This record gives sequence, C-alpha cells and structure tokens, in this order.
Amino acid sequence: MFFFSLTDTSANNDEEKEGMAAADDQTEKLEETGENDEDMELEPTPPPYTLETASQDIEHFLSNFASIVKEKKKAEAEAEAEAEAEAEAEEEKEEVKKKEAEETKVAEVEAEEEDKEAEMKENEPDKEAEMKENELDKEAEKKEDKPDKEAEKKENDLDKEAENKEDKLEEEAEVEDEGLEIPDFIEKYLDVFEEKLSILESSASSDTRVKGYLLPDDDPLFFKAIGQMRELYKDLSAHIKPESKQGPLINRISSIRHRVMCYLEEEFRCILEEFRNEETEQKPEVVQEAEEEAPKEDAKEEADQSNEPGEDQPAVEEPKFEEYSEKVLANISKITSELITGGHELECCEIYMVTRRYVLGETLKNLGYEKISIDDAQKTPWESLEGDIPPWIRTFKQCANVHLPAERKLVQIIFSDYPSLSDSIITNLARCLFLQFLSFPEAVSFCKLTPEKLFKFLDMYEALRDNLSPIDSVFPGKCAKELRTEITSCRCRIGEATICIFCDLENAIKSDTGKTPVAGGAVHPLTRYIMNYLKYACEYKDTIEQVFKDHSKIERADSTSRPRNYISRSEKYKKNDAGEDRSPFQEQLMRIVDLLEQAIDAKSTLYKDGSLSSIFMMNNGRYMLQKIKGTPELYEVVGDNWCRNRSFDVRNYHKSYQRETWTKLLGCISNQGLTVRGKVVKPVLKDKFKNFNLMFEEIHRTQSTWVVYDKQLQSELRVSIASVVIPAYRSFLGRYSAYLDPGRQAEKYIKFQPEDIETYIDELFDGRKN
Repeated sequence: MFFFSLTDTSANNDEEKEGMAAADDQTEKLEETGENDEDMELEPTPPPYTLETASQDIEHFLSNFASIVKEKKKAEAEAEAEAEAEAEAEEEKEEVKKKEAEETKVAEVEAEEEDKEAEMKENEPDKEAEMKENELDKEAEKKEDKPDKEAEKKENDLDKEAENKEDKLEEEAEVEDEGLEIPDFIEKYLDVFEEKLSILESSASSDTRVKGYLLPDDDPLFFKAIGQMRELYKDLSAHIKPESKQGPLINRISSIRHRVMCYLEEEFRCILEEFRNEETEQKPEVVQEAEEEAPKEDAKEEADQSNEPGEDQPAVEEPKFEEYSEKVLANISKITSELITGGHELECCEIYMVTRRYVLGETLKNLGYEKISIDDAQKTPWESLEGDIPPWIRTFKQCANVHLPAERKLVQIIFSDYPSLSDSIITNLARCLFLQFLSFPEAVSFCKLTPEKLFKFLDMYEALRDNLSPIDSVFPGKCAKELRTEITSCRCRIGEATICIFCDLENAIKSDTGKTPVAGGAVHPLTRYIMNYLKYACEYKDTIEQVFKDHSKIERADSTSRPRNYISRSEKYKKNDAGEDRSPFQEQLMRIVDLLEQAIDAKSTLYKDGSLSSIFMMNNGRYMLQKIKGTPELYEVVGDNWCRNRSFDVRNYHKSYQRETWTKLLGCISNQGLTVRGKVVKPVLKDKFKNFNLMFEEIHRTQSTWVVYDKQLQSELRVSIASVVIPAYRSFLGRYSAYLDPGRQAEKYIKFQPEDIETYIDELFDGRKN
C-alpha cells in the first residue's frame, strides 16, 4: 500500500507541474494579445463612406472621364494611323516584289524564245512563220489572262481587308474594357446610393406617413446623386458593351435608375394629391353669390306677377389661394425635371394629368356641379333640371375666371423649363374640362322646349358668351382657338333653342282657346303672362338681339336650321314709327303683341253682357299699355303710334260701356211721356222712379262684382259715371218729387238721394261677392 501511495504522490506532482506550465503559457498569450490590442487601438479608424463622399468621388471621376476617353481615342487613332501606314508600306513592298518577279519571268521567257528562234533559224528555216504565229497567240493569251488575274488579286485584297477589320473590331471589343479603368469606389457609390434609396422607398410606403411630410434635408444631395447616376450610365454605357466583362456594372446602374424613376413617379403622384392647401377646397363667396342670385331666379319663374325682378348681382371676385406651398412646388419641380431628363416624360405627364383631372372634378362637385348626359337630361323633370342650371353657370364662371387660370399658372411653375410641354398639358386639361362643361347645356338643349325655359337658356347663353376673354389670355393660341370653336358651337345650339322657344310663344297664344270668360271682366291670365314674359325678355334685349342675328347667319349657311313655326318678315312689322327697319327680335315681339290683341279681342266675345265685354277690353288694354310704358325697351319697340292707338281704343271701350249701361238708366228719368197737356201724370212718374230704382239696384248688384284692377281707371270710370248720373238724378228729383204725396208714398218711390247714388257708384268695380 505504501508503494501505491508514493506512486500516486509523484503522479500528482507531475500533474501540478504540467498545470502550472499551461497557466504560464496562457498568461504569456494573454499578455501578447493585450499588446496586440493596444497596437490596434492606436491605429486610426477610417471615416464612414457616405453619400456625400461618394458624390464627390463620382463628380471627380465624371469630370476626368471625358479627358480619359479623349486620350484613349487619341491613342487608338494614332495606333490605327501607324497600322495603316505599315500596311500601306507592306503593300507597296509586295507590289514591288511582284513587279520584279514578273519582269524576271518575262526576261527568261524572252531569252528562251530567242534561243528557240535561233535554233529554228538554223534547223528549220521553214517554221519561222509558224513560230511567230505561236508567239503572237501566247502574247495574246497573256494579255487576256493578265486583267483576270489583276481582278482576282483585287478581290482577294478586299476580302483580306474586310477580315482584318472584323478581327480588329473583335479585338477592340475584347480589349475595350481593358482600356477603361473603372475605379473601385463606383461599386461603393452604388451601394451607398441603393441604401439611401431603400430608406426613402420604405418611408414613402409606410402607413405612418402623414400630411406635411417632405423629403429630407439632404434631398439636394439626393437629387444631385440622381443626376450623377444618369451621367455615369450615359458615359459608361457609351464605351462598355453589355456582353463585356464590365456589363454587370452597366446593368446594375440601369436597375438602380429604374428604381429611382419608379420612386420619383410615386412621390410625384403623392405630393400632387396630398399636399394641397385646405383653403382651396372651400369657397364661401360662391355660395353667397348663389344666394344673392336666388331672388332673381324666383322672380323669373313667377312671370304672371307684375313685381319687378331682382337685378343681377355683380360677380364676386374670388380670393386667389395658392394650392401648394413654395417648398412643395420646389420639390415638385425638381421631381418633374428629373423624370423628364431621365426619359420618363410620358409617365410624368400622365401622372400629372390624371391627378389634376381628379382634383378639378372634386372642385366641380364642391361647387355643386354634377355631370349629366343627354339621355339623363331628357328623362329628368324640368323642375329638377332647372335647379341644376344656376350651379352650372356659377361653376362655369368660377372655372373660366379662377380655376383654369390658376391651373395654367401651376403648370407653368412646375414645367417652367419645358414650355411646350406645359402648353400641351394645359391644352389637354382644358379640353377635357370644357367638354365636360359643354355636355350640360347641350343636354339641356335637347329637352322639350317650352316658353318658361327661355330665361334659363338665356342665362346659359350669356355665361358662354361673357366668359370667353380668359381663354385667350390663359391658353395657347391653338388651344384657345379650339376652345372658342367648341364654346361657340354650344352657344349656337343654345341660341337656336332660344329662338324656337321665343317663337313658340305664338303657339302658346294660339293654343289658349278656353271658352270660359274671366270673372268680372278682369285682366286675362294670358295677358298677364305674355306681357310679363315680354317685359322680362326685354331685360335680355341685347342678348336676344344677338341670338336672332346669329340665327340669321346660321339660316343663311343652312336653311334647315330655322326653328319650327318660324314666320318670315312682313311689311306690317318691318318698319318702326321712324320708318327704320326693325330687328328680327323686334319684329317677332311686335308679332306676339299683335297676336295677343287678337286673342283678347276674341275672348271678349265670350261675354253676353256688352258692358262687361267693354270692361274686359278696358282692363286688358290698360294693362298692356302700362306694361309697355313701364318698360323702356318694350316701349321703344312698339313706338308712340301703337300706344296712342291703344289709348284711343281704351277710351272707345269706356264710351261704349257708358252707353250700354248708364244711358239706359238715364232713360228711366227722362221727361218723355211724363206730362200730358202740361200736367204731370203721377202713374208714369211713379213708374219712372220705380224703374230707376230697380235698374240702379241691379247695376250696383252686378257691377260691384266686376273688377277694374287699375285704380286710376277705376277712379276715372266712377267719376265719369257720377258726373253723368248724379246731376241728372238730382235735377229730376228736385223737379218731380213734389208731385208725390209726402210720407209713405214718397218713401216708397224715392229710395235714393243724390248722396246715396254717389256712395253706391263708389262701390262699383271692387270685385265684391254678392
């Protein structure tokens, strides 16, 4: 047991020694490692390779690239010149050698021939002639073979030159990349640029992106890098083939440029859509203008009332809001320039057109305008369609005077470096917008035409006529001409419809064939309607005059465009009081007034009572005179002669009324048959008083229900009646009342005193109910 313990102890000692040695080795290694770490810490750390540094390197490379390429081309040109000179020298040497060889051969042949000739002369003198012939034949053959050999030689030389050129081009393609030294930092530059682009792409696609986000502050550097990338691709692709060793580099640059263009396109669309100022979305002045115009629209609809219509409110000048801030516009302009310079002009224009069309469409909706087709317009009730006309007029004015000029200004700012492109864009935008606008009045013009629609059509006509001036100042010449043509064409269609409506007023008069007379002899509704209609029409006198003149021009160009039921001019309406020609509108107006008079005269025959018929004619004649005298434009058309004649007619109807009514009453109190042999016959006197009382009571009962609307005419009638009846009755009463017994007999037959008669006369024509 002892032996084993000693052995174990020695073994343990050995193990301890080995462990201590290992520990010493580890300590030495740690010390060496520490020393190395200290050395490494002393070495300076290189700065990070940023996009700014890379851009500087690329800028330096691009600036020297042209000189490198120039020197390379110069060296290649010199090498080519030397090679050509050597080739020419070799060709000359070969030609000289060939000439010497040919001369040697010719000399040998001639020597042989001379020897043969000598032998022939010695041996066979007779064969000289034959030999000469053979020689001549050989010489001829040589001469013939020589051009063929030269042609073959030239062909072979050309083939060799073509082969040499092809080989040379292949060699150039193989060694072309070797002539251009591509620095290593270009790959680093591409890595840094891709990293930057990835950050921007992730930011653009993030759901946390909020309105007001703008590109980072180092975007000028980013846009500069985009331009450098474009120049780098342009320079390298011009000298490096895609199939060469440097082809993958070109493909990578092309791929990065494609990513950049896609990112810029999306950014361009996003900024145009989301970065608009909120102030441009609401225009309260427009709503206020619509409310101010509402009373006039309502007044026109009530054409059967005599109240004056509201006047047109002046157009409210819109404040000019900037749709985009200056910083946003600067970014948009940069992106636009990069897209167009990068070959994405078509995509840039398409994005702008689509975005702005959508924005303008939303603007129209905010202004209350909704697009409507011709089919929908024909199915829509006029009451609903009529309500869409004021918003359309308001929107058309707004767009022509505010939005389209602002759109033109915006295009000029964004595409400031590309004037022809900006003209093309604004032309297309304006064409789309105006085609959408003009579809509405065209659709309305296809509706059923009735007289009450005239004023709405005239409002649309004036809107189309009065808002052409901004077109010439805003749009390019060709675009302005096209838009003017479209608007003029649409205006002509509205004008033709207006002519048809106005001329159809004749049908409205002729079609009123009612057989029921107006109660109380009042003004006929047709008279009110037509005269108020003409009064409102005269407020549009200049416009209607222009419409008729334009229609006359259209008629000369196309006779089929005449409106239905159009009546040609006649001598009756052609001249005015001064002997001057009336305009087409004035002729038509006189024709309508004449038709109205004829219609009223025919309706007066519906009354069985001649007195009531006279009251009816007085009422209508007086109403027409008042409307005409109260409307200067209408009075100017009909003239003084017409007014004097109608005033004379009213007085005649007045006389006729008095004759029909009050002359009969006065016959009851006449002296005829009252006395016999100088004595008053009481029974006759009693009958006269009795008949007078009955007739006067009937007149009062009946004519107090009649109507004389004009207070002046009513007063004139009452005064004229009183001036005739009261004096006659007072005289009769004072002369014969004494012949009646006082008391009950006098009260029975004398029911009215002169004062009572006057009171009852003042109650006539009030339209009272029994």
